[in-house]
Amino acid sequence: VVIVPAGEAHRLIEVDGAEGWGVGLQPACLADPDRAWLLEPFARVRRGAVAAARVAPERRAFLETMLRELGEVTARPGGHHEQQVEALLTLVLGEVARAQTDATPALASVVGEALAFIEQHCTEGISLRDVAAAVRRSPAHLTTVTRQATGRSIGAWITSGRMAEARRRLLHSDERVDVIGERVGYADATHFIRIFRQNHGQTPAAWRRAQQAERGSLDTLRQRS
Repeated sequence: VVIVPAGEAHRLIEVDGAEGWGVGLQPACLADPDRAWLLEPFARVRRGAVAAARVAPERRAFLETMLRELGEVTARPGGHHEQQVEALLTLVLGEVARAQTDATPALASVVGEALAFIEQHCTEGISLRDVAAAVRRSPAHLTTVTRQATGRSIGAWITSGRMAEARRRLLHSDERVDVIGERVGYADATHFIRIFRQNHGQTPAAWRRAQQAERGSLDTLRQRS
């Protein structure tokens, strides 16, 4: 399984003869504190864990059955299947959490602490030096161990966190682009637009329009079905 946290840029690669399922969900549908652990795999990936986890051979048939059933239930016309979808989604996410726990080694504690700090404070204008101070390590040491553990620099993780929050605000608010840039840590709107374009291939305004158009098309298709 490949785990993609909300807002993370990703794409599918076609492989001849390969078959797969894609499951998307709104985290709010699992807002119940008793089921918050089902979203932990996504939080781990945000903190630097490997995004792929291998499902144990003896669990694959069960997971495939649940995915097929989930696909069939969501394809039924008329709606009113929320409880079935919720139950199946809980089972699927439980298998994902189990696979990740079994297959993904824990990050070194210092890297985990650093990424957790970034996740909480990335929109506050923090730098490598701030993160290093928070985990009581030198900037050079933190840079080395983070790149070894995750393949990315501290700066890249800060940018990733800011971009995720920027995408969330672009999708779910009507705030101006310059206001969003300031809220996610960029006092200079031009700099924010440049960084966003580097990461997404579009300006924030163009990305927002594209997402709104896509969502409008999906809503139209649902109404017709």
